[in-house]
Amino acid sequence: MVVFLQGRHNIGTIFLIMDKCFQQGFDAKSEQGFICTKLDSLINWVRANSIWPQPMGLACCAIELMGVGGSRFDIGRFGMEVMRFSPRQSDCMIVAGTVTYKMAGSVKRVYDQMAAPKWVVAMGACACSGGMFRTYSTLQGVDKVIPVDVYVAGCPTRPEALIDALMSLQNKIRSERSARGLFSK
Repeated sequence: MVVFLQGRHNIGTIFLIMDKCFQQGFDAKSEQGFICTKLDSLINWVRANSIWPQPMGLACCAIELMGVGGSRFDIGRFGMEVMRFSPRQSDCMIVAGTVTYKMAGSVKRVYDQMAAPKWVVAMGACACSGGMFRTYSTLQGVDKVIPVDVYVAGCPTRPEALIDALMSLQNKIRSERSARGLFSK
C-alpha cells in the first residue's frame, strides 16, 4: 500500500524529522511536497516514536527506572517520556524487579488491560530469571506469566542498558507488519 501525504511546510523540514524506515524510496526533488511510503512504514514510525511506557516497579530496579526519566538520561529524546500509570493509556510495560507469585496475578491483570499492540520489557535479573532468589515465593522470570519482548540483564540494571533495550524495542516495532492487523477481522 502507498500513502500520500502533502506537507504545508518546506519538504526539507519533513525530511529531517523522518527516520530511516520512513525514508525508503524518498526523493525530495521529484516528489514536490508529497511523501510516498508503505502504510506499514508509516504506522511503525508513529508507533516506534511514541511509546508510552507503564512502569511496573516491583523492587530495587524501579529506582534505576526512575533515573531514566530524569534529566541525565532523558528518555524524552526517544519519544518515551510520557510514563502512564494507567494500563489503558500505555503500550509498553516495563517490569522492573522481583516478581513474586503473589504479585504475578496483578502483573497479568495489568497486562491484560493494556490495549493492543502492547510490548513488555523485563528489566533486571530478577524480572528476567528470578535473580538470586531461588525460593518458593519468587517467580523464576516474568515470561512465565506474560510474553516478554526485550530482556535487560544486570543487577542492578544501569539506565543506559534500559535505554538500549528501549531502542531495541523501537527497532523491533519498525520491522513489524502493522497494516495487516488493521484490515483483517
